[in-house]
Amino acid sequence: MNTPGPFEHGGNIYAAARLTGAAPGQLLDYSANINPLGLSAAVRDAVRDALDSVIHYPDATAAALKDAIGRRYGVDPGLVTCGNGAAELLYVLCQVRRPRRVLLAAPTFSEYERAARAAGAAVGYFPLAADDGFRLDPDAFAARLAGVDIAFLCNPNNPTGRLLTRGEVEPIVAAAARAGAWVVVDESFLDFLSDAAGFTCRPLLAAYPNLIILQSLTKFYAIPGLRLGFLLAEPAVGDILDRAKDPWNVNTLAQAAGVAALDDEAYRAASVAAVAAARAELIPALAALPGLRPFPASANFILARLTGATAPDLRRTMLRDGILIRDCSNYPGLSPAYIRLAVKLPAQNAALLAALEKNLKDGTA
Repeated sequence: MNTPGPFEHGGNIYAAARLTGAAPGQLLDYSANINPLGLSAAVRDAVRDALDSVIHYPDATAAALKDAIGRRYGVDPGLVTCGNGAAELLYVLCQVRRPRRVLLAAPTFSEYERAARAAGAAVGYFPLAADDGFRLDPDAFAARLAGVDIAFLCNPNNPTGRLLTRGEVEPIVAAAARAGAWVVVDESFLDFLSDAAGFTCRPLLAAYPNLIILQSLTKFYAIPGLRLGFLLAEPAVGDILDRAKDPWNVNTLAQAAGVAALDDEAYRAASVAAVAAARAELIPALAALPGLRPFPASANFILARLTGATAPDLRRTMLRDGILIRDCSNYPGLSPAYIRLAVKLPAQNAALLAALEKNLKDGTA
């Protein structure tokens, strides 16, 4: 595999399979941050039960799904816009707002920049320093909002894993309101936290009409192949988005899967506990390897710095062992010294650690 392109993501098991000759199911994918528990039984049953319904158009209002989102997150279903993945909503949002300038942290999830540039926006970076653990200074970020139309915040930030408290985000949203800017807070990985309630910005929605909360459901519920996400915003913004998107953008199977997933409390509790336990074991084990220094993590992925090998080289050698890792060299603000690893179950993590130890050798892949 070559060095990733500017907006290339992890998780492309099909390309890896074509390259290696392995079946996709034979590869161990640490390059995508998907719940290691996999598909829940409730979601599997819901998709199977809904299969015969695909002879009809999907519910264009996604009413049952919006109600399930409302129940799960304690929000008015009238604030919900559903998407064919959260990424679709990013693009619709940028196309309807047509921002002249956007502001985003560097490094962060690259689809914010891609969606903004597709809408003709100029992109400004707010650099995060590795020496400071990639911390985002809320006051300094707020001071950059003059002339900005949309600011994006990923919380926890992908790929750094760094968290902002709600108390840290609120001054940014308030400053953006004074500057006439929208703030999009992406909470796609917050469900992996046991104390997510203390970090979500949902309680701020009533006070700040310029606040938009974006959330993918594909990561936590392990359904990236179905594509499902949603956005919370005041109804006026939702109306604009509804007029700009495909009315049947969320298919019948994805809607059924979403309702079943959001009502599955047992799967949610098991996922949070399993990821927390695996992460607590994996970080010190990674730190013990030669030439690899993991950063603190809060969700189901870990950013690590290589002190000898390069990410492109390590990515290639790991693939020979059937393991995909995320080469982070294409993130603005990072270099070929950084990789990101998903958190999986103990047996899978043991295979990852063994392959890393073999390929890092004395610090050079």
